Amino acid sequence: MNDIAVLGNGRVGGNLAAALTRAGHRVTVADRTRGAAAEAARTARIVINATPGAGSLERLAALREELRGKILVDVSNATTDGPDGLPEDLLYPGSSLAERLQETLPETRVVKTLNTMLFPVMTAPATLAQPPTAFLSGEDPQAKQSVHDLLTDLGWSKEWITDLGGIRTARATEAAILFVPHVIRATGFTPFALSIAR
Repeated sequence: MNDIAVLGNGRVGGNLAAALTRAGHRVTVADRTRGAAAEAARTARIVINATPGAGSLERLAALREELRGKILVDVSNATTDGPDGLPEDLLYPGSSLAERLQETLPETRVVKTLNTMLFPVMTAPATLAQPPTAFLSGEDPQAKQSVHDLLTDLGWSKEWITDLGGIRTARATEAAILFVPHVIRATGFTPFALSIAR
């Protein structure tokens, strides 16, 4: 059982918080009220960034002290949106939100995961017709193992989890967000995820 803080109480954050609570973890969800994120992060071992990616770097940089020594699980994608509100382009081309977070928070162990799927799949991967893939990117092996364990608590089989390596590999998974608007326009808002077929 872990003490987990979820930053962001929208569809992604709410979905993760509910599932992790059902799995037996102590979960605190921080809304946008002043000081809520700092208080939640201060008392947690693992902090999940489920805030909108375009503003994540600024929000989390303000929590540098509270995040010191913590595992930061980044599930967000930093994009600019098109006229229809769907992602249009990457906010950090040639880099990634996860890399920027790790640079800004050097004493925090950043792990990127769960950002290559629509949010319902994060907590119900077995509902898809084919097994999806959850990717891990990060510099700290122990932090990635802790996140791997959280994924299994969320229903991810170990065969569906792929460790890509260091935090720089997050730029590949974050670029996958560019698939999302085209798939949604083609097939509607039906849960889907990237999968590596072997």
